[in-house]
Amino acid sequence: MTPPPTPFDLAREAFLAACRLDVETPKPGNVSVESAGHGMTAAQFLASAQAAAGPLFAHGAPVGKRILDAVARTREVAGCNTNLGIVLLVAPLATSLAASLTAPLTAALNERDEPDESSGEALTARRWRAATERVLARLTVDDARDAYRAIALANPGGLGDAPEQSVHDAPTVDLRAAMQLAAQRDSIARQYANGFADIFETGLAAVDEMPAEAPRLVTLNVFLTFLASHPDSHIVRKHGMALAQSVTLAARAQHGRWRAAATQTPDQSALRDLYAWDTELKSRGINPGTSADLTVATLFVAGRLAPQGWVRAPAARGDET
Repeated sequence: MTPPPTPFDLAREAFLAACRLDVETPKPGNVSVESAGHGMTAAQFLASAQAAAGPLFAHGAPVGKRILDAVARTREVAGCNTNLGIVLLVAPLATSLAASLTAPLTAALNERDEPDESSGEALTARRWRAATERVLARLTVDDARDAYRAIALANPGGLGDAPEQSVHDAPTVDLRAAMQLAAQRDSIARQYANGFADIFETGLAAVDEMPAEAPRLVTLNVFLTFLASHPDSHIVRKHGMALAQSVTLAARAQHGRWRAAATQTPDQSALRDLYAWDTELKSRGINPGTSADLTVATLFVAGRLAPQGWVRAPAARGDET
């Protein structure tokens, strides 16, 4: 008889499912199974997810080591930067989840927001978020050093070029402090500063807006929600704030039209405008990569919170106050 999956197996599966949905769902400007772009293919992203999963969910590894090892494995299979943002987001979430699920029963009894499935304590978004905040508060200079090495290895254009704590220099502060310095200009760094508020609030709310049995609709709604909320950091780095803001404004209009069409006639006609926009963005070399990274992290969290599969009904999420 096959043994039941462990909590760590479920977390890894949720991560891989999120990465698959990322490329199975055509999203404007992003690489997908239906539309390659920016010199990359969906196969590279899928291979990257498989390569990164082991390091990201390594037992007992600190955040920085998870990041560095995941990026190194990715470079081996993809040869380019396909998932740095995803890795930076998932590493603290995986660390906090692992710490919570292995916490002794006495700790769960003394600290009621500590999710401990072995004691029957249900994992909820609220508890996971609290555990993530504790992980962020304990990040070290060693974590920053490993993350800097990972960023340098991934070599993303413009990321890490900063007047303070540049990744081209040795860090002198812990990883959260370094991220806080970049939080105003980078949406991934902002998650380290605000305790992953965009994931647990904006992202999960967007998940709940679409039917759980339609995962691609969920994925697209999360992506468009992020793209319409803030200028995409990757676009800002590559093309400047003015163009990024114009994409955000266009995303708001596109999102509104798509939502109206999707709720009335959920077929391919609801996606026609988005397909045309995808072609336009790719022809101009515009890739909303950070919005996609935030989407994957959100789908990972939603998937791990789901009792079966990667999504769950809003009422079952367990965000009790």
